[in-house]
Amino acid sequence: MKAKSPTEVQRKRWITTALAAVLLLSAVPTFAQSEGGLLLGAEVSKKIDRKWSVGLEADFRTRNNFKTVDRWGISADLSYKATKWLKADMGYSLLDYNMREKVEHYTTEKGNAKIHWRPSYWGLKHRFHASLTFDHKVVGDLRVSLRERWQYTYRPEKAVTRWTFREDVSNQDMRLDDDYVRSGKGKNQLRSRLQVEWDKKRALFTPYASMELYHSWAIEKIRYTVGTDIRLNSQNSFSLYYRFQNMKNVDEEDYDPDMHFIGLGYKLKF
Repeated sequence: MKAKSPTEVQRKRWITTALAAVLLLSAVPTFAQSEGGLLLGAEVSKKIDRKWSVGLEADFRTRNNFKTVDRWGISADLSYKATKWLKADMGYSLLDYNMREKVEHYTTEKGNAKIHWRPSYWGLKHRFHASLTFDHKVVGDLRVSLRERWQYTYRPEKAVTRWTFREDVSNQDMRLDDDYVRSGKGKNQLRSRLQVEWDKKRALFTPYASMELYHSWAIEKIRYTVGTDIRLNSQNSFSLYYRFQNMKNVDEEDYDPDMHFIGLGYKLKF
């Protein structure tokens, strides 16, 4: 039997390596279809008395691997510490979103294939929420908390830019639908968050991990977060964390890919 030449062996190794790489990439589509983003937040809270407190928060978020601004928002809330282990709160958020572009394929009555293209645009959303949080130190400094939050988000009606053109791009006739209006929409969601943290009094670091489910008749997304609070003093602290957002059953209109976030927050307490 004729021995294989070194060149032939090397070529087959390269082919085998390439096939293995293709199989590996196809086995992890979640990462191929995901994006990276940045989360920045600043929060100020003030105790009114032993049970009541108010808070104000601003946040900023990016997507598209940190290259595109996704949204900014401001929030206000009021909380009530009913018992040592139970807290209730309610609040309002004004959110300005950079809505993703949308491409819609359709067929006319005459059988012509056409496309609606709506470029990305900025639009406001109003969000109201009410929450109950149960927390307790189970062993030593290990604290476990469960938060159940109802939220209602409303997107007002807005006139936006939309183009219509034929799918045959070699003979396209782009037409601007200057009277197109995206209708208003409201949505109810329940958010269930389970969190564990090492909460040692006056410690510099307070590491934590959480899982949060968004559901409205079905689970729509899951957020996994791991990070730590960094205590500077009794009033000031920072938070540094990583978050993976896994999308599940989301309307086509509200499409978002899976997201990997790096987050940085600041808290000031009075």
